[in-house]
Amino acid sequence: MVVFMKHAIYLPNFDLFGEAAVLAELATLTEESDWDGFFIWDHLQWPASEPAVDPWVALGAIAAGTERIRLGTMVTPLPRRDLVKLARETVSVDRLSGGRLVLGVGLGWESIPEWDAFGHEPDKRVRGEMLDEALEVLTALWSGNPVEHNGAHYRVSTRGMAPPIQQPRIPIWVGGGWPAKKPFRRAARWDGAMPMSPRAMEGEDLAPTDIAEVRTFIESRRSDTGSFDVAKTGSTTNTSDTEQPETYRAAGVTWWLETILPWGNSLAAVRERIRSGPPR
Repeated sequence: MVVFMKHAIYLPNFDLFGEAAVLAELATLTEESDWDGFFIWDHLQWPASEPAVDPWVALGAIAAGTERIRLGTMVTPLPRRDLVKLARETVSVDRLSGGRLVLGVGLGWESIPEWDAFGHEPDKRVRGEMLDEALEVLTALWSGNPVEHNGAHYRVSTRGMAPPIQQPRIPIWVGGGWPAKKPFRRAARWDGAMPMSPRAMEGEDLAPTDIAEVRTFIESRRSDTGSFDVAKTGSTTNTSDTEQPETYRAAGVTWWLETILPWGNSLAAVRERIRSGPPR
């Protein structure tokens, strides 16, 4: 299988990047510098890393200031979002951007204090149930048709909401830690996956062989023969450092998410990295 890989800038929504105006400026520079996308994290807080910006406010500014690049969250933990409000936010950004939004979803990181700390569901098993139910309800809301839903975790009654531009839906990419299988059985039902090491916070990464296993696992469970995206986070120091992304492309990665962290960094250095362009 020949895979064409796209390249995006991938930034947190806090600390150095915790202002909507900063992210909008960097997204405009990303588009001017021949990148294909601009994705941001979705956290309510990160220890000792204020300010933090609401990702949907930032994405509205990003959508208004760009014309070509894909944009979205990687990833939004649906169990801590008001689902109908999220439906409105995603449709609004998709329409504002002319149909360029990607929604990354997942359960979120256990070690970040934004579950119990804000009264959200702490049980990961329950959050998994909520995520699956939320995805079905969210896509029903996107359809524009009437929705009557009374489930275990969500209740919705509406005569129909304006749909997004993208049809049949806004693309959904599911994040998860490999080699756990449940997140990727879930991903196989949607449009993409963002596999990570469950110990990514400690600096562990997935190897290309892991990505190839993820791709094989998902493809064996997909009934849809359409395209399917696999996103991989990573960092390159300059445009000549193409060996790492190329190795992952060969393993089946379709999106390289160039990760830039705020700690010990400066906006001048971030702008320079973006200007230097993707590691093609």
